[in-house]
Order: sequence, then structure tokens, then C-alpha cells
Amino acid sequence: MNRILRGLGLAVPAVLFGLLIAVPSALDPAASSAARTLAAALAIGLIAVCLTATLVWLYVRLRLLPIVRAAERIAAGDRGTTLEPNDHDPFGRLIGAVNGLARALAETHDAASVDRLTGVANRQTLLAELFSEVERATRYDRPLSVAFVDIDHFKQVNDTYGHRAGDVVLRDVAQTVRTNLRATDMIGRYGGEEFMLLLTETGVDEAAVLAEKLRNLVQGRRFAVEGNPALSVTVSIGIAGGHGQQLRTDALVRDADAAMYSAKSLGRNQTYVFAEPDDDARVPRAPISSSGRARAQAVGRAARDAAEVALTSVITPMPHYRGRPSALIASIVVELAHRLDLPDGEIERIRLAALLHDIGKVAVSEEILEKPSSLTSAEWRAVVQHPRIGQVILEQATALRDAVPIILHHHERFSGHGYPYGLRGPEIPLGARIVAVADAYDAMTHDRPYKLAMSHEEAVRELQMHSGTQFDPDVVRAFLDLYAAEPPAVDPGVAAMAGMGLDGLLEVPPAPLGRRRRRARRAAEQTMNEGDSAASAG
Repeated sequence: MNRILRGLGLAVPAVLFGLLIAVPSALDPAASSAARTLAAALAIGLIAVCLTATLVWLYVRLRLLPIVRAAERIAAGDRGTTLEPNDHDPFGRLIGAVNGLARALAETHDAASVDRLTGVANRQTLLAELFSEVERATRYDRPLSVAFVDIDHFKQVNDTYGHRAGDVVLRDVAQTVRTNLRATDMIGRYGGEEFMLLLTETGVDEAAVLAEKLRNLVQGRRFAVEGNPALSVTVSIGIAGGHGQQLRTDALVRDADAAMYSAKSLGRNQTYVFAEPDDDARVPRAPISSSGRARAQAVGRAARDAAEVALTSVITPMPHYRGRPSALIASIVVELAHRLDLPDGEIERIRLAALLHDIGKVAVSEEILEKPSSLTSAEWRAVVQHPRIGQVILEQATALRDAVPIILHHHERFSGHGYPYGLRGPEIPLGARIVAVADAYDAMTHDRPYKLAMSHEEAVRELQMHSGTQFDPDVVRAFLDLYAAEPPAVDPGVAAMAGMGLDGLLEVPPAPLGRRRRRARRAAEQTMNEGDSAASAG
């Protein structure tokens, strides 16, 4: 039709011009009036046809062409394309049909690619995207990680509160994870209560940090279900990844799934990164009976306690070591964790991390730790590596790995200006945020080479001052609820768990008065490399 109208627009002037050439008498004044009238009528008719064709062509181009282009976009896969209908438009029915086609295609696509219950990608779409991402990462030699997220004790939720409550938990967990991923990442429901995450441009270390953030976010959620208005659940997360040519789709899925089962076998509510020391050593995946699991957990707890005592006995006698376990810090963090309604397993993780949070200082020289003046750049680099050193130590002591994320991040700041990774806010593991407050209080209320001890009231004011920048405001509020009126005291039970008697809880004896005065003078001239806060923990 478009071509016909354009043809009429061009043909009519050509016919008019040919007619004038063929019948020149039509323009002769001497010609009869009938001839001139006929010629004029033909000319006017042809001009009218030309103008009509031109106007119709312009209208069609303005109204029909957008409809054609919209249909082309829909055919190309843009299912969000719609047109604005107009009741007075003769193409209104066509516009409505195109919009209806777009909606039908979008609904069909969603039904085929989105899990209707949770609103995230279904398994088929997830695996197709995984194939594409593995191919891209292989072609461009980029990192890629896969994580499996499984809701702990989900069957118990269904059995206790009903399947409707289980559906609420599934949807909320899926959307919590989805809203805290990057736009380039993807979550899909792999099956049952199990989700898969595709983390593009992400190595396993970064994936583990993200997984811990997600684990804590889910743990902090409360679900209002019938019979329990504050139901909470935890998740176990397994991670596998690789780089470039090392990536294989089936291996990523298999290893991340095995790592997730390992996280569940180790007690649930934790993140486990797949590791393969050699070609024959793989993460085991085998059924375990209830009685066998109970015995294994009891042995595991005994092994962890023995490893904790053994590690403490190894490092404490070192003459220059300044990261000795502090029962006061451990007591504070246990009370804070109880106040924040954390599960018993998480409280134990935080307590252990609090006792060993400065274990990395075993690799920092006594001269640097005792230096009363400002540190040089090289000396400061030696100090700030102690969380990473602590990570390495505890990763070697596998029974103590639960405490690794907390130890690694206990010097992060809520504002994002801490170390070693500059995490901010909820990206920092909650246990690390709790240890940071307790460690800072302990540092402020004891003499340091660069500063004399503060009073309890002064230390509380410092915590309040730096709430929201250095410290998590919720943790600071919990600390004030517990200790605003009077200083914290060592819990004998926590001290016993730390493998220490009350007689061994005293810190290094205070320096002679003259030495303390010299320290105070030097401290007045010192600019702390750790930041402008008097609450910077040692």
C-alpha cells in the first residue's frame, strides 16, 4: 500500500505533463470553451488525486510505520514494547492487537523462564545462562563463580507451620538475595528450597564475602507466618569458581553443590568454598544418619575446643605476641550477640573469633607493637596485614575456620574506610561488627604504648561519637543497653571456655609511672595512622 500511494503521487504529475504535451490546444486561448473546460477538469482531478495520495502516504507513514517498528521489536525479543492506543485512530484495532501480542508473548516467556512461586529464574533458564556465562568467561579469560544456597531445616518449617508458610519463606529468601545482588549477577530456583547464584566477574574469595553478606541478611529476616510472627531461618552456602579455560559447566555445578552439602554437614548456617587439593580429593557427599550426625557434631565440638586450647598454648608464650585472648572482649561479644537474638551457633562463632581476633599480630615485631611514636609507612603496612595473617593461621587450623570471616573483617569500618577490603555497612559480617565494638572498648580502657587508658564513661562517649561511621549503630545501641550504667565484667563461664582461669585474665602489668608519663607526652604528639578515632582498636 505504501508503494502504491508513493506511485500515485509520482504518476499523477507525469500524466498531467504528458497530457499537456499531447493536447497543446488545451492551453490555446483560441480553443473552444469545452476543450478548455475538459482540460481544466482533468488537471484538477489529477492534482486532487496527487494531493490525496500524498496526504494518505504521509498519514500512513506517521501512523502505520511506528506500529510496524513495534511489531519488529517484539519479533526481535523486546517483550516490553507497547503502543499508546487512540480511540479515534482507524489503526486502533491494529494497535490493540499488537499490544495484546506483546503481552501474550511476555506472559508465555515468563511462564517458560520464571519460577512462579519465587519470582526468580527457573532451572532451565538458569542453566542456559550458566552455559552462556561459562562460554563468555572462557573466551575472554575472566573469573566466574557459582553458589548454591539451601534453606536449613526447610522441611521442619513446612511440617510445623504448613506449606503456605514455607512458600512465604521461599519467596522472601529469594527476593532478599535477588535485591542484594549486582545487576550482572543472577539468582534462580534450582529445585525445592535450593537456589543457584551466577556471580559474573567474581573470584571465589569475593564470592565468599558476598555469600557471608547474604547469609547474615537472611538470618536477620523475620517471617510473619501463622503460629509464629517472628519466624527466622538460616541458609547454607556452597561456592565453586574458576578462571578462563579452567571453567567447566558440569564441574561448577557439581563442586558448588558438594560445597553446599559440606556446609550443611559442618553444622549449617555457614559458607563453604570448594577446594580440591589434588585430582583424587573431592568434597565428599554421602548420607549420614541422625545418630551419626549427633556423634560427629559432639566430636567436632571437642576437636574445636582442643584446637582452640592448643593454638592458644602455642602462641601465648611468644614474648612479643600482643594478640592474647581477652576474656573481657569475649564476654562483651557474647552478651551483645544474646541481646541481638543471634542463634547459639552464631554466638559461638563470634565468641571464638573475639578470643582470636588479633592472632595475626604474632607476625608483627615487638618493636612496632611497642613503638610509642608515629609509625612509618613500612611499619604501618606490617600492622595492617595482621587480619590477613590471622586468616592464614586459622585456615591452617581447619577446626577453627568458622571464625575466619569475622577475624578477617574485624577492622572494617561501618562507613567503608576500614581494612583489609573496605567493606561497608551490612557487607561486614555481623560477628566482625560486634567484635569491633568490644575490641575498641577494651583498647580504650587499657593502657597502650601510645595512649593512657580512658575511663568507662569516656570510652562509652567515644563509641557513641563514632556510631554509624566506625561502628554499627545497632551494635553500639546494644552495648549501651548492657553497659551504659556500669562497666562490663568478665563472665567466669566464658573465661573457662577460653581455657583460662580468672587468675590468668590480667593484661600485661601496667608500666612504671615514669614510663607512663613519657608515653603520654609522646602520645600527645602522635598522629594515629589508624584513623582519627580514639576508639581505634589495637
